[in-house]
Amino acid sequence: MNTELPPLVLVADDDPLLRAVLEHKLVAGGYRVAQAGNGQEALELADRLSPAATVLDAMMPFMDGFETLRRMKAAPRTQGCAVIMLTALKRDEDVVNALQLGAADYLAKPFNPDELILRLKRLVPIGTGRA
Repeated sequence: MNTELPPLVLVADDDPLLRAVLEHKLVAGGYRVAQAGNGQEALELADRLSPAATVLDAMMPFMDGFETLRRMKAAPRTQGCAVIMLTALKRDEDVVNALQLGAADYLAKPFNPDELILRLKRLVPIGTGRA
């Protein structure tokens, strides 16, 4: 009997409706979900929960997503977390900056939730997650 928990995905966005939609889609896709409403909360939850992946908005209060990403990749407990930036910022320099900071993928809003799930499954397949 396999008792391994599904992979945990941290959703960090200041829009509570978007977080709820993403949680619904991610749970339906086979993931567990934790939510953060700002960058500081995301960093604290990532350190405590060690998610397999984080879906991270760039524009959030207290600490933006780029700084959150930089700190996650610098910390031993969170540096292995796959981060998908999900943001309204579409400039080439924003994409390049996120990838240079260690983002595994970058998706611009508005986005297709099914595309996000497929990109996530490529990074964190179901059945290989951390508890």
